[in-house]
Amino acid sequence: MERKQTAKQVDRHASPPASLTRQKLHEDISENEQRYRDLVEHLPLGIAVLSEGKVAFINVSGARMMGAEKPEDMIGLDYKGFVYPEFHEIASKRISEVHKGEPAPAMEQKYVRLDGKVIDVEVSSYPFIYHHKPAVQIIVKDITEQKESRQAIKKTETLFTQLFQVSPMAIVMLDSEGNVAQANPGFEKMFGYSIDELKGKGLNQSIVPDVLASEGNDLNSLISTQQVVRIETKRKRKDGALISVIIYGLPVHYEDKTIGIFGVYVDITEQKKVEEELKVRNTELDNFVYKVSHDLRAPLSSVLGLVNLAKLPGNSDNPAEYLDVIGQKVGQLDHFITDVLSHSKNLKLEIKIEMINFRSLIDQTFTDLGYLKGAEEIIRSVTVEGVPFFSDRWRIAEIFRNLISNAIKYRNFRRTDSEINVRISITEDEAIITFGDNGIGIEPANLDKIFNMFYRASVQSDGSGLGLYIVKNAIEKLNGQIQVTSKYTEGTTFIINLPNRALATAE
Repeated sequence: MERKQTAKQVDRHASPPASLTRQKLHEDISENEQRYRDLVEHLPLGIAVLSEGKVAFINVSGARMMGAEKPEDMIGLDYKGFVYPEFHEIASKRISEVHKGEPAPAMEQKYVRLDGKVIDVEVSSYPFIYHHKPAVQIIVKDITEQKESRQAIKKTETLFTQLFQVSPMAIVMLDSEGNVAQANPGFEKMFGYSIDELKGKGLNQSIVPDVLASEGNDLNSLISTQQVVRIETKRKRKDGALISVIIYGLPVHYEDKTIGIFGVYVDITEQKKVEEELKVRNTELDNFVYKVSHDLRAPLSSVLGLVNLAKLPGNSDNPAEYLDVIGQKVGQLDHFITDVLSHSKNLKLEIKIEMINFRSLIDQTFTDLGYLKGAEEIIRSVTVEGVPFFSDRWRIAEIFRNLISNAIKYRNFRRTDSEINVRISITEDEAIITFGDNGIGIEPANLDKIFNMFYRASVQSDGSGLGLYIVKNAIEKLNGQIQVTSKYTEGTTFIINLPNRALATAE
C-alpha cells in the first residue's frame, strides 16, 4: 500500500513533458533576444555588425550618426567607405585582430558620413557570431562635440597661457589659502623673485613692506569676499627697493566659491616720478612767474624813478650820475633776461654731441666775462688730461659761464690772490671736473639750497638767483651729477661727473 502511494506521489511531482520545456526555453530566448534588440536599438551609441567587411546590421543611432535616414540604407555598404583615409591602415589591422579573437579597445578615429561630413568617433571592436558566421561587432561613440569642446578649452588655455606668459604686467595667482600657485615672467622681472622661490608661500611676506603689512592682509581678505579690488600703493622688490604699483585683485570663482586670487601689478614708479617732477616744475613755474615779474619790475622801477628825478624842476644833479646808475640797472636787467633765456633754452634745446675742447671753451668764457668787476684780478689754473671728450657744447659752456661768473662775483674782497682752479680728468666713460675757488664760501645752513631756483645765498649778490639752478639742470640733462663742498670764508669746490658720449657719435 505504501509503495503504491509513493509511486502515485512520484507521478504527481514528475517533470513536465520535454515539449513543454523546449517551448518555455524558446520563449525565454526570444524574450531575451527582443530585450537585447530593444537595448541595442535604443542605445545612444552606434552599434553595427560587419560580415565580410560589409555592414550586416546597424542600429538606429548608428544609422543616424552616419547620416542615413534608416538602418536599411546602410546594409551591404563597405565598411572602409566610412573610414577616413588617414585611418584605413589602422582600421584594417584592428579588424584582422578581431577576426583572430582579440577585441580592439576604444580608439579615436575619424569617419566620413554619407553626406561627406567628417566626424570624430571613438571605436571599439569585438568578435561576434552573426547567422552562425564569424563577424565583427563595432561600437561607435560620436565624440565630435566633445572633441570640439576639448579643442576650445585647449585653445582658451593656450590663449590664457600665452597672455599670462608674455604680459608685460606682473601677474601672480594665489590659491584659496593665499599662497603663491603661479607667477608669470613679468612678475619675476618686476620683483626679482623666481617662481620656485615663491611657490607655496604667502606673498605678503615677500613683497609687502613691513609698514604696509596690515594693508596686504586686508587686501586678501577683501578679495576673498569676491570683490574686485584696485589699489595704488608700494611694494618691495627682492633687493629691498620700493616700487610704486597699481594692484588689481581679481577673485577666481568656481561653483559660487572663491578658489583663488589673481593679482595684477602695474609698475607706475616712472609715472609717479614724472608726476613728482611735474609738481616740482609747477611749483618752480609759480615761483618763476612771481620772481620774473618782480626782478623785471625792480630795475625798471629804479630807472623810471631816476628819470622822473632828473625831470624835476630845479634839479642841479649831474645827469651823468643818473646815467651810471641807469646803466647798472639795465645791465642787471639784461643779465637777468639772459639767465631766463638760458634756462628756457636748456629745457627745450635738443642735445647735440660734439667734441669739447675744454681749455679753449674755458678761456673763451673768461674773455666773455671780462667785463665783470674784479675779473682781471682772478688767478686761474686749468688742467685737462685724458682722452677726447664728447658732449653738448652749449650746455658745457653754460655750466662754466655760471660757475666762473659766481666765483668772480663772490670772491673774497679781503684777499689779493683770488683763485679759480679747474682740473678735468677724462676717461672713455666720463669726465670728472673739479672746480674750486678761494672766495667767501657758503654757510653750512645754505649749502643744500644753492641749486634752488632764484636762491641767493649772499647779500653780496645782485644776480638772478638762476645761475646754479641752470648749472644743475644742464648737468642733469647730460645725465651727469654735481656735488658741492664749501668752507665759509675759505672757498667752494664743485665736483661734476659727466658721461663721455664718444660712443654716441660713433653710432
